[in-house]
Amino acid sequence: MIKRLLISLLVATVLYGIVHFYPAPSMQPTPHARYTKIAANGVPLTPWQGPWACVLDRKLNVLWEVKTDNESIHDGYWTYSWFLHEKGQENFGDCYFESQRCDTQDLIERTNIQTLCGQNNWRLPTEQELASLIQSPSRPGRAHIADDYFSYINQGDYWTSQSDSRLSRQFKHLKLGAKAINFHSGTVNALPYRNAAFVILVSSLTKTHPLSQFSSRDNSIKQK
Repeated sequence: MIKRLLISLLVATVLYGIVHFYPAPSMQPTPHARYTKIAANGVPLTPWQGPWACVLDRKLNVLWEVKTDNESIHDGYWTYSWFLHEKGQENFGDCYFESQRCDTQDLIERTNIQTLCGQNNWRLPTEQELASLIQSPSRPGRAHIADDYFSYINQGDYWTSQSDSRLSRQFKHLKLGAKAINFHSGTVNALPYRNAAFVILVSSLTKTHPLSQFSSRDNSIKQK
């Protein structure tokens, strides 16, 4: 009986030492080689912090808009026709923040008024900028993007700033449209301006912007 009690005490002591002096390895995510989460007020976050409203792209030195599911102007399910500087098709998308139907200029103007993440130069991305986000999906059936940073991305077409693109096949009679990136197939398509597609806005950082210190050569972020 005494021998059994001593063995039990020894086992308990060993387990206590393992728990208190050899903690389990951290399961926290490591910083991304390219992206940093940014809060709505422009403050950088660690990979496990949130919520975040933008993603800092250190490779391109830009901020990307992060979509939501809260029916705000950044809701990822709203769609927009392509319209910019009097070119394209007004109000052929679908959203609830406009009295009429939506177009890309509506989203750009409202986001700049909001000064999302401290920026007021939000715009449509170029074809090259948006295409650079394409990557192999994290799991089968997911969008071709880093979905742990870019939330609520649909497997559909996203507008770029490239206009005057010649249309083909069933859209050939409409002559010209704009380029879009499809994050389901990872392809680039030319679509009619009137088509309702999704949008991720982008904002260029100036050299004097506080976030420009996180260059493509500095993949770290200070812990809070």
